Amino acid sequence: MTKTAFITGITGQDGAYLAEFLQGKGYAVHGLVRYDAQNDTAHLKNVTLHYGDMTDANNLNAIIKHIKPDEIYNLAALSHVKVSFETPASALDINIQGTLNILEAVRILDMEETTRIYQASSSEMFGTSAPPQNEDTPMHPASPYGASKLAAYWLARTYREAYGLHVSNGILFNHESPMRGEEFVTRKIARAVAEIEAGRLQPLTLGNLNAVRDWGFAGDYVRGMWMMLQQGEPDDYVLATGAAHSVREFVEAAFAYAGITVEWRGQGLEERGVDAASGRTLVEVDPALFRHAEVHHLLGDAAKARAKLGWVPTTNFETLVGMMVNAERGWVRTKEPQWLMAG
Repeated sequence: MTKTAFITGITGQDGAYLAEFLQGKGYAVHGLVRYDAQNDTAHLKNVTLHYGDMTDANNLNAIIKHIKPDEIYNLAALSHVKVSFETPASALDINIQGTLNILEAVRILDMEETTRIYQASSSEMFGTSAPPQNEDTPMHPASPYGASKLAAYWLARTYREAYGLHVSNGILFNHESPMRGEEFVTRKIARAVAEIEAGRLQPLTLGNLNAVRDWGFAGDYVRGMWMMLQQGEPDDYVLATGAAHSVREFVEAAFAYAGITVEWRGQGLEERGVDAASGRTLVEVDPALFRHAEVHHLLGDAAKARAKLGWVPTTNFETLVGMMVNAERGWVRTKEPQWLMAG
C-alpha cells in the first residue's frame, strides 16, 4: 500500500531533498506552498501541491483532513537567524503557531493512531551552551529563531506526552547543499568563489569569521528524518557530523577548490583574506553582518541517532564544499552576471 507524506516548507532545501527521497521509497508526496511561492516549485516533480499558510489553522485542518497523510514533515519556518532579529514577531508566529496548528490538526481530526509527525528542530536551540551538544545538553538560544524553535520543540514533546502523538523532534545541526538559500553564508561563499574565479572584481564580505559550525549535507539529513518516523516509539534525535569548522575554514576550503590559497592579514574588523599568489583582496569583514548575539561554537554529538536509528552521514566537509562551488560555477555560466557583461 502506498504511503502518503505531507511536507510543509517543501519549497526549501530540505523539502526538495526529502520529497525526492520519499518518492524513491514509493510515497505519494504532498506539499504546502504559500501563494507567493509559486515560482519556487519548478524543481518539484510529481508532487501534489496545496496552497496555504502555516498560521492559518483552518486551512491546515482542511488540507490534512483531505490528504490523510501517514507522515507529516513540518519543515516550514522562518529559518534565517539574522532575519529573525529583524522580524521577531513573524518568526514566532510561523515557527510556534505553525507547529501548534499541525499538532492540533492531528489531534482534532483523531489521527493520533494513523499519522506520524516529524518536527524540524534546530541546533540554534543550544545557542551559547558549550560544545559538544547532544539531546541532554541545556538549551540557551541566542536569537528569536532559536527561541521559537525551542518553544516548538517543547510543544511537540507536550503533545507526545499528553495526547500520545507519534511526534519526533529532529535537532539538526547545520546542513547545506547547492539548494541552500542564497542568504545563507555557505551559499554566499560558494557563489562568490565561482564569480571571482570567473572575473568578479569586488571581494566577498562576511561577518564573524571565527563562528564554528557542524556542517553536513542536507541529503544525508533528510534520510535521518524519515528514519525517525519508522521507529515504533517517537523520540528526539540530534543529527550532526561531529566535525566542526569555522566560517574562515569554509572560505579557505571553497577557494582552495578553485585553486586559490587564502592568506589572512590584519585583525578584527580590519582583517581581510587575500590571494596568496597575487595579493588581491578576496574577503573583507563587514560589521553589519555580525549577529546581535553571537553563537560561537556548535558541534553535534549524534551518538543516539547512530545507535538507535543506524544513521550516519556519508558526505564529508570537503566534498560538500566542492559540491556547492561546482553548482555555483554552473550558475555563473548560465546566468551571465552583469559584471561579466560590462563594457
